[in-house]
Amino acid sequence: MNGIPLINGHEYCWADIVVNIYGTPITGITGIDYSDDQEVVDVYGAGRYPVSRSKGRITCTGKLSLLASEVNAITKKTPNGRLQDLPPFDIIVSYIPDDGGVVVTDKIRNCQFKKNERSWSEGDTSKSVDLDLAVSHIEWGK
Repeated sequence: MNGIPLINGHEYCWADIVVNIYGTPITGITGIDYSDDQEVVDVYGAGRYPVSRSKGRITCTGKLSLLASEVNAITKKTPNGRLQDLPPFDIIVSYIPDDGGVVVTDKIRNCQFKKNERSWSEGDTSKSVDLDLAVSHIEWGK
């Protein structure tokens, strides 16, 4: 800590996030995870230490956590009740601070659901469903 408070004034929080699928804001979302990982390899030549680095594939992953009612609403848009049969879609995640600060938007491209499951237990008053995604690529901060 630098001892000077509120330089930036606002840190993004869950309430600042708006997630859109098919151009529709998703209100029944309880969580979202997305990442990309790139293979970075040291290249060796003369001596014991790397002389350069090489970059390989970028692998993206994603997961949505939605209320069961939201999953059921999306399922109704499928031709046969299988989320996995929906065509690829983009997920737009916007960080919109309520103080009028800088809006940052990430675009998770060409998503498809990999799994569809429900799990309930006695006493549950609501249910969040985790749905793993296949993702082609992520455009960060666009």
